[in-house]
Amino acid sequence: MTTVHEHGPRMNLWELAPEVYRGMSAFQAAASQGLDPVIGELVKIRASQINKCAFCIDMHLTDARKMGESQLRLDLIAAWEEAPGLFTERERAALALTEAITLLTGGSPQGPFVPDEVYERAAKHFDETELARLIAQIVAINAWNRFQVATRAVPESLKGDGPR
Repeated sequence: MTTVHEHGPRMNLWELAPEVYRGMSAFQAAASQGLDPVIGELVKIRASQINKCAFCIDMHLTDARKMGESQLRLDLIAAWEEAPGLFTERERAALALTEAITLLTGGSPQGPFVPDEVYERAAKHFDETELARLIAQIVAINAWNRFQVATRAVPESLKGDGPR
């Protein structure tokens, strides 16, 4: 028995457009090179939470657990600002940048943007190459989230006899 979104999955985009999957996978691999894998997973989880992407939340929580991430940190990623001492300043800067890029809430009459203070905070904790990869990682997970939400991808944990 398969449990699915109440409206059901729409399509398997990756089977229908395998070249898009290959391109996204290459982009993801390039964005991940040289980036701390813990930071990478925190960013993927937080963006996926904001975007309400159950497929990606499930995947990246599973990956983070396999890497040895504590359940307490995973439980509190969504409230990282209210959990002083639980996340390093570097992780907090990455999470702040993730939220700013995902939401683009630093708006002005000219349009949305990432606030300078958020960018500068991240730039204090990441060298330019790391910051470039961090930004790419955030953009990549936002793209993955949008593909999965648009097609109503079913989280792996909800397929078959997986955990409930």
